[in-house]
Amino acid sequence: MSTKATLDVAGRKVNVSNLEKVFYPKVGFTKGQVIDYYIRISEVLLPHLKDRPISLKRYPEGVDGFFFYEKQCPSHRPDWVKTAKVAKNEGGAIDYCVMNDLPALVWAANLADLELHTFLHRAKAIDKPTALAFDLDPGAPADIVQCCQVGLWVKEIFDGFGLESFPKTSGSKGLQVYVPLNTAVTYEKTKAFAHTLALLLEKQHPELVVSRMQKVLRKGKVLVDWSQNDDKKTTINVYSLRAKERPTVSTPVTWKEVAAAVKKKGAESLSFDSEEVLRRVKKLGDLFEPVLTLKQKLPALRRLEKLDD
Repeated sequence: MSTKATLDVAGRKVNVSNLEKVFYPKVGFTKGQVIDYYIRISEVLLPHLKDRPISLKRYPEGVDGFFFYEKQCPSHRPDWVKTAKVAKNEGGAIDYCVMNDLPALVWAANLADLELHTFLHRAKAIDKPTALAFDLDPGAPADIVQCCQVGLWVKEIFDGFGLESFPKTSGSKGLQVYVPLNTAVTYEKTKAFAHTLALLLEKQHPELVVSRMQKVLRKGKVLVDWSQNDDKKTTINVYSLRAKERPTVSTPVTWKEVAAAVKKKGAESLSFDSEEVLRRVKKLGDLFEPVLTLKQKLPALRRLEKLDD
């Protein structure tokens, strides 16, 4: 039997249903708790979603059931859910959802959109990424500890350029490093820079780093995925839930925590569920806030290439 209710969310009526349905069977985490998490984290989450087209990843039967990506914002959306056009390679465009406010976020969560996948650009400037992103993905038996070591090497390179970088867990197996730019730059430049950096790390640390996607190359190594720096690709958004056994979250961490995980070989120290993240935010605030505001200029590619001399 489907149970339905109407929530008053920031002055808007949002219809919800099946709040008692278990979405994470291993821990009994329900759809109602998913919605509750997104409401409670919204103060720090929404600024990172603002004006960014979002690809929905929906799990109508929970994390153990089927899922599907939904790029085109559903036609049955309320008229107050905004959209943004993104051109397709083959012509035409897709109207992606944009979640600039809490009612839109709750509406999406009620559609079983557990994961929020966003672009590196905003809707009004689709050719201008606001950050450089590296997705560090381990190939078993490597895990997040090895990703942390590679992340520290990435940080070291940007430190040398006088640029700040910010790590977050993927909420799954890996680590991601963001370098805020918030200055005029194109994907052509950020993608070339990220690819060159990945090749440099692969050359410097062949025992641990790989820059190519093929799974046969990745056993026991960390893929430095530079390809996310593309106007057609989305990446898991900070503070998004992940569809894993428990409701883990893509969580901002400090470089001190990253270094400690390497030193102690403590993979478990960088896995956070929804309640842990809410406690961290209450204590630490939004560690990822500078990614939205810090203005940094991407160095000329030749400066990076010189490191290979």
